[in-house]
Amino acid sequence: MAVPVPNRVEPQALLTLLADGGARSGARLARELNTSRDEITGLIRKLRGAGIDIVASGGRGYRLAAAVELLDPARISAGLSEPTRARIHRLDVLFDVNSTNSHLLQLAPPPLRCANVCSSELQHAGRGRHGRRWICPFGGGLALSVAWSFAAPATVDPTLSLAVGVAICRALHRLGAQHIRLKWPNDIWLGDRKVGGVLVELRTEAAGAAHVVIGVGLNVSLSACERQAIESEGVHVAAVSDACPGPISRNVLMAALLDELLSMLDEFERRGFASFREQWAMLDALAGRPVRVLAGDGPVEGTARGVDRDGALLLEVAGRLQRHVSGEASLRLSEVDG
Repeated sequence: MAVPVPNRVEPQALLTLLADGGARSGARLARELNTSRDEITGLIRKLRGAGIDIVASGGRGYRLAAAVELLDPARISAGLSEPTRARIHRLDVLFDVNSTNSHLLQLAPPPLRCANVCSSELQHAGRGRHGRRWICPFGGGLALSVAWSFAAPATVDPTLSLAVGVAICRALHRLGAQHIRLKWPNDIWLGDRKVGGVLVELRTEAAGAAHVVIGVGLNVSLSACERQAIESEGVHVAAVSDACPGPISRNVLMAALLDELLSMLDEFERRGFASFREQWAMLDALAGRPVRVLAGDGPVEGTARGVDRDGALLLEVAGRLQRHVSGEASLRLSEVDG
């Protein structure tokens, strides 16, 4: 007599069943996934090892500590405008990845005026500016990368990350977020707390095109424990949900971000930062405030006076303006301002 061989099940299949926060017994999970109890136990162990909080409810089975909305390519695509949908050459929604930016950099560049897109539920090696680690809590954050090819490499300059910040703010405002601001050169802020950041990586092709990968990391909604874990890294943190009147769908948010990012890239390629400088200035969280710039020659105290046409920070020191370039300097609020 033939003995049925249990299915090999991917962890995300089990996660999909648990996403609603309800409890399911091991036997029920095995039955719904057509596999064995031992396989379910192994998958639970694997998901816990990835940092996902799965609770064993005595007598009731397994459940997530909190319900989550998983990323869904169909829902994301349905939320896109038609022009954006037509420009997405590839959309990868993964379960886990080292880095969404690295994933796209390993692929062939997208055709001109089209985008490759990657997002993932889990990131094991998410990167921020200067190689800092980016923490993206499962179900509570959004890690999104967009690859774009510019026909003329000279089009790409440090102001691109500033224009990306404007696009992100536009997307968040569309969803009702209030008081979202930008901190030079690449942070998204709410009340002097970091909601997210931007990482732009460039690869020039032999044929002359410039292949850019834009990484966006956002805290969408955070539990008290998740806030504490992130703040243990020395970051004052906030979430998109703190700025919004109601719950935020990660799928709706990702669609809004893609709409605004691709619209921005098209405009930036044609007109550069000139199209975004005025709005960036309106969103500047530090304009007119005392700040400290950390540069190679040591810290410099002054008053932030916005950015110039090349995206450099303008710092007023003793009545004179200094320029500071993003690749060489970091910006902090002075202690006298908090």
